[in-house]
Amino acid sequence: MYRILYRILYNILYNMQKFIRKRAWLTMECNCAGSKTWPISDPSIDITLLEEDLIKYADTRGSLITILQKAQDLYGYLPYDLLAYISSRLGVKPAKVLGVVTFYTQFRTKPVGENLILLCQGTACHVNGSANIEEAIREYLGVEEGDISADGVFTYNNVACLGCCSLSPVMMIGGKTYGNLTKDSAVKILKEIAQKEEDK
Repeated sequence: MYRILYRILYNILYNMQKFIRKRAWLTMECNCAGSKTWPISDPSIDITLLEEDLIKYADTRGSLITILQKAQDLYGYLPYDLLAYISSRLGVKPAKVLGVVTFYTQFRTKPVGENLILLCQGTACHVNGSANIEEAIREYLGVEEGDISADGVFTYNNVACLGCCSLSPVMMIGGKTYGNLTKDSAVKILKEIAQKEEDK
């Protein structure tokens, strides 16, 4: 008797849960695809460069990160009006697009210098003196975190972890990792990169 009641109750709850999930999914869907698109106010952004990817991934569920990565590769950063445009083209709610951009540290909503410095502030780097490295970088560049140096060559950002704990303290510039840093070695690396940029 109890088994039968248990089975009936289980089936009711299971079907109710499926219904609620399906209903929640439908209400989360954005029906703005095909509606008017958001205007791009920054004249330096040629949206036609992204059109091919927007068309290619328009009907592919879960393609938002891929499109954001391609947009950032094209334009160097993701201004808010571009995010709104991508949102309207994909039929994804703007809050979801912004949520993805602000969650992942790979995405930037402000322009950056030619070389982006990612300075690790993870536990191992912190214990091994990343605060001193940050101080040296700030003094050398004369900027705060996220700002572009006067010559336009550098922007530095702190990141939670670069996954190179055995090399701590560590920074990454243009995909290249520099480890076991001291204040002097960090500044020397920056000077060498700045010189290469000047020689171009």
